Amino acid sequence: MKASLQLRVSQQLTLTPQLQQSIRLLQLSTQDMQQEVARMLEENPMLELTDEVAYNNFSAEPGASLKSSGQSDTDQSRSEDDSRSDDDSAPVESFEWNTAGRGVDDENETYPEQAALQASMREYLHSQLSISQLDIRDRQVIGMLIDALDENGYMAQDLAELAELLPAELAISLDDLETALVQLQYLDRPGIGARTLSECLALQLKALPEDTPQRDLAISLVSHHIDLVAAHDFARIKKLLRCSDDNLRVAQNLIVSLNPKPGDEFDSSVADYVVPDVIVEKHKGKWCARLNSDAMPRLRVNQMYANILQQRDDKSGAPLVAQLQEASWLIKSLRQRFETILRVAQAIVERQGAFLEHGEIAMRPLVLREIADALELHESTVSRGTTQKFMRTPRGIYEFKYFFGSGLVTESGGVCSSAAIRELIKQLVSTEDSCKPLTDGRMSEILAQQGIVVARRTIAKYREALHILPVNLRKSL
Repeated sequence: MKASLQLRVSQQLTLTPQLQQSIRLLQLSTQDMQQEVARMLEENPMLELTDEVAYNNFSAEPGASLKSSGQSDTDQSRSEDDSRSDDDSAPVESFEWNTAGRGVDDENETYPEQAALQASMREYLHSQLSISQLDIRDRQVIGMLIDALDENGYMAQDLAELAELLPAELAISLDDLETALVQLQYLDRPGIGARTLSECLALQLKALPEDTPQRDLAISLVSHHIDLVAAHDFARIKKLLRCSDDNLRVAQNLIVSLNPKPGDEFDSSVADYVVPDVIVEKHKGKWCARLNSDAMPRLRVNQMYANILQQRDDKSGAPLVAQLQEASWLIKSLRQRFETILRVAQAIVERQGAFLEHGEIAMRPLVLREIADALELHESTVSRGTTQKFMRTPRGIYEFKYFFGSGLVTESGGVCSSAAIRELIKQLVSTEDSCKPLTDGRMSEILAQQGIVVARRTIAKYREALHILPVNLRKSL
């Protein structure tokens, strides 16, 4: 073959550093984004926080046209008019949020309650042990057992194995450990120190007054027939114990009132609070989304450094010029991130208005492609803009992804979302007769009577996703 040269024209997508940064910021959660901003503030002297108040209108009303540079992952252009201040010659880029109408002493401002300090399970037990009348050696052995408890308050380690692990010079025998365990079990919290679920429930029942109705029957049930109780096999229980329905019902209710994990009472972990990215409110009969100012950083380029760079012509300031450009990119990327999130949120709100009015039963099917086509965004952009992003609604805080789901065609030709079907299942179970709970097949028949054809196996899948027990475990006397 003869060698030759050919010219070929083709288009190729190149991800610039600015575009890569925009994509990465969009997919970050609010917490991760704030950590990224904190890192950039530490590394880049051209960035600074500002306390000034800007009155940008970061809200979206139905039908409003929002300008955003997030048209797609490959679109880098944006209107410079949105990012300029009134003084076009000002070199400072900034990104702030609307705090109009919010005062320092605003009584309507709500703050998350601080979790009260609570002693851990081991701290509490050690404090109870310190005021007991036991001698020093017994308290030392019991204290060692307290440290061996698991997070649920159970003695999961075998005492014989524990005795072998102890140094011989301590002279602690297996009998000493068993005695200490009994003393631990009879401290202030019944059920702590149990080795099995059966023993845990029996200890709590024995701590009740002796005249408690059907206390002895309940102790017999948890001590010898715990498997039958868990399986709700009431017919076999009545045959074995020769008890009436009324007595068995009282004993069952007594067992249900017990705590199978007594250590949970001392759980001192602090709840994680979600900071919503968007707040949804109703204005003039229409649902509108606006950005949450608490989730948005106040950033701007350091004007003093920027002015110094403009006055210098030597090459020694090249590193600072690069940092100035990096700071400007970050501010524009953050603006693009929040504008994209707001556009996606408003599109979701417009399509799920029935949910905001009536709840899960009115949820409509929604897929990422529908939002992407409506906003002329790439589907991957919508996916990034909905992952780990949250909106606060009058019905609670939900992740954007919550509003997406497939649907089933009804007999009338309409479509019912999977979320609505799960809500219908919850309603059916909540109103069923506990003596004759609904089977998956029966729930499928009831939904079919309402025009929603759902297979029995689909009902079972949704029921398991809702953590609803099967029919045999929901049955009661």
